[in-house]
Amino acid sequence: MKHLIRLFVSLVVPAFMLAGVAASPAIAQDKAKDAKAAPAAKGMAKVTVRADNDKVRVFEAEFKPGDENKAVPSSSSRVVRALKGGTLMRTYADGKTQNVEWKTGEVRFIAPDKTAYTAKNVGKSDVHLYVVVLKQPK
Repeated sequence: MKHLIRLFVSLVVPAFMLAGVAASPAIAQDKAKDAKAAPAAKGMAKVTVRADNDKVRVFEAEFKPGDENKAVPSSSSRVVRALKGGTLMRTYADGKTQNVEWKTGEVRFIAPDKTAYTAKNVGKSDVHLYVVVLKQPK
């Protein structure tokens, strides 16, 4: 009987330990996915940062119909590619508005503006933009 218990413990305990070690990375990956996929505040565009260093900031901005973003800094140059096109309305700090049409696949270089603005999806479809912001050298 002692030999049977010893055999059982020598096989089962390492199996449980191995299972625990194998499950830990999977749990960590699930937590990372949840943190990355956290929904934006209601009515706000979802922004997912892809890279951020001293030279560039790369992110994706997803606008559902009616979604708006925070003020876009006016002092930086950026390259924007429309992964999914649509219509965004820019509202400048002085109250002026401008509609901007994006076609899927279109790429634009946007020079620094004199005033900051917010963008709102005024169309009926989602707008998905891939943005590369060029940072000023320090």
